[in-house]
Amino acid sequence: MHQYHVEGGFPVKGTIQANGNKNAALPCIAASLLTEEAVILHNIPDIEDTCVMLSVLKALGASVEPAGVHSWKINTHDISTSSIPAELSKKIRASILFAGPLVARTGKAIMPPPGGDVIGRRRIDTHFLALTELGVHIDIDGNFTFTAGKLAGADIFLDEMSVTATENAIMAAVLAEGQTTITNAASEPHIQDLCRMLNCMGAIISGTGSNILYITGVKKLHGCEYGIGPDYMEIGSFIGLAAATRGSITITGINPPDMRPMRIAFGKLGIRWDIDQNNLTVPLNQELRVNTDLGSMIPKIDDAPWPGFPPDLTSIMTVVSTQVDGTVLIFEKMFESRMFFVDKLISMGARITLCDPHRAVVSGPCILHGDNLVSPDVRAGMAMVIAAMIAHGESTISNVYQIERGYEHLVERLQQLGAHIRKIDV
Repeated sequence: MHQYHVEGGFPVKGTIQANGNKNAALPCIAASLLTEEAVILHNIPDIEDTCVMLSVLKALGASVEPAGVHSWKINTHDISTSSIPAELSKKIRASILFAGPLVARTGKAIMPPPGGDVIGRRRIDTHFLALTELGVHIDIDGNFTFTAGKLAGADIFLDEMSVTATENAIMAAVLAEGQTTITNAASEPHIQDLCRMLNCMGAIISGTGSNILYITGVKKLHGCEYGIGPDYMEIGSFIGLAAATRGSITITGINPPDMRPMRIAFGKLGIRWDIDQNNLTVPLNQELRVNTDLGSMIPKIDDAPWPGFPPDLTSIMTVVSTQVDGTVLIFEKMFESRMFFVDKLISMGARITLCDPHRAVVSGPCILHGDNLVSPDVRAGMAMVIAAMIAHGESTISNVYQIERGYEHLVERLQQLGAHIRKIDV
């Protein structure tokens, strides 16, 4: 096991390259099952979640080989089983993404319930609804067993804009016979990446980027070479880090359209940045002050399905808000336990009132003090790293495995920006 030891009070400064989008890499890795030909994926982040997904492919009989830095060559020609090992499935939520492509490829998929972040109830009913509409039969007896003879296109209305359910439905529908329409589909940049990759493989998908997808099933997909886009969640985290520590960083390799929902939310805290082509710079000497709504009302930062503000960044915004002059309401609408990490921020000196499982009122600026922290999930873990870097004194962060599921070589990259952080064995 490892811990992070952090000495706070040192602003970050320098340049950092945006890594590939974790949430795009995971479905794209699973989608390699949809063809017997080789798939080469570029810009895959070197994190725990992608390692687990690649390990699942190996366990199924696929060949997985490095094809350069952040690149992998995957060949699933010789799939030997349709059963996903329990020890791998339970490590990450994204293991459910193998259901759609496996049942489309082999007619069967067997897996235990997926694992992942502890952020409250995370329904998988929408996955079942979508796959059932396409002709999949599902048995639940400890494990989930998905079986299908011939998949048939369908008119699917999802009961929620679930990202992973949309991805599972897409991956099953591309090999289903006939036309499929997915309404109330999620449309995040990572789903757009998956659709573009599948179209490169010979799929016929239109409506990418909207909440209605049209898919014409094909009999066979071929191999492809595809590079996924930058991780806007990571970019948002580093923006928050720079602003909260009163530092300045340049993030290279961004996709400017991905930043539009974030600019509005960060702007409510007085945080701005400059974009030059694919480079984003958070400048020094920003006046971190809450911009009140009309009538001097307390503003609200709330999450929503894309193109709303990403829910994965509400933890980051909560910490950043402690360093901003004024009061703001953080409203996390999508997961009922995600805000519970704020008790640690309060113990560090933050002025936060947790109104209920979804809402927290933050008043700043606050002086935070070092503490012993435990990371409950990927994004709250990164929020704790930011809090420790703001705080006076030293902090330790345990359960950093959760953080490293989503942030590649975080300690080394932060050290290059001037952070006083070490990773030690415990």
